[in-house]
Amino acid sequence: MARALSVVGDRWTLLVLREAFFRTRRFEDFQARTGAPRPVLAERLRSLVDDGVLERRQYSDRPDRFEYRLTEKGVDLYPVLVSLLRWGDRWMADDDEPPITLRHRGCGQIVQPELACPGCGEWVTARDMEAVGPRATLAGAR
Repeated sequence: MARALSVVGDRWTLLVLREAFFRTRRFEDFQARTGAPRPVLAERLRSLVDDGVLERRQYSDRPDRFEYRLTEKGVDLYPVLVSLLRWGDRWMADDDEPPITLRHRGCGQIVQPELACPGCGEWVTARDMEAVGPRATLAGAR
């Protein structure tokens, strides 16, 4: 978990990723939608590119202009962002700001993503799970 947090473990990075999943592509749009100061945003975008989460693509050469797109590694963060979004809407909601609704493009259904066991299909919570393996044993021994 510590290695993952070294990539995505601060507020501005998570907000940039949220916007990337909402199809924000250009620096100015990231800045407008996150409120990040320009130097902070530039550093977070650079870091996410360096870590292989985003890729920087040129879309104009007069003048040189670039956009940022999620890589496969970045797309794999979707469940993490959706989980944080759902948690925030439940526990940190502001009455002035409605929660974000997610709709499945395939069927149009509004969804609240849940975590399910791939073996049996049962919905699971933290109480249904246990950590196993050598790293779990070391963590439990501390």
